[in-house]
Amino acid sequence: MRVLVVEDEPKMAQLLKRGLVEEGHAVDVSASGEDALWMAGATAYDAIVLDVMLPDLDGFGVCRELRRREIWTPVLLLTARDAVEDRVQGLDTGADDYLVKPFSFSELLARLRALVRRAPGERPAVLEVGDLRLDPAARRAWRGDAELDLSAKEFALLEIFMRRPGETLTRVQLIDGAWDMAFESRSNVVDVYVRYLREKIDRPFGCHSLSTVRGVGYRLEAA
Repeated sequence: MRVLVVEDEPKMAQLLKRGLVEEGHAVDVSASGEDALWMAGATAYDAIVLDVMLPDLDGFGVCRELRRREIWTPVLLLTARDAVEDRVQGLDTGADDYLVKPFSFSELLARLRALVRRAPGERPAVLEVGDLRLDPAARRAWRGDAELDLSAKEFALLEIFMRRPGETLTRVQLIDGAWDMAFESRSNVVDVYVRYLREKIDRPFGCHSLSTVRGVGYRLEAA
């Protein structure tokens, strides 16, 4: 999952980023509403964690403008204000969910997973492609009955492939889904991690499910 965190309080922003990265997600951070609008328009995020209290355009305004620009990325609003009218205002401006500070990080993760499953189109809680299974909530994956020992980045990459089985994904698409804006896109890190992934999901089982499409990218075979 690639997430945009919009939070002007540096300590909170870094806590959120560190926690999400430790869960294997790619995270970009913005400290202002205007920057968030630009970033959300330039990158296909899976979800946006949006603080209401921002120094320029507040979270309500950001959300309203995102929807006006037809950017439908799921938005989870964060705020210290728990009045009913604030929650109503947030949802009416186009937010998908609302979390009041202070909150449990595990709850934030669960809410993000729920948002990503719902949009666009239904996404199952456990992904299955052939005899591969992946549980994003539990951070576990299996080939048949054998559990796979994957690093956080390997897990993130496999999740991208399993959400789009049978599709050829370019290196740029894989970078956009599994790495943040600080990533050096000219490196061969995608090829390296695809090789790591093959060594864990294919080679030990005599399978060839992760294919190279020469000159384009990679594809997880649907069957």
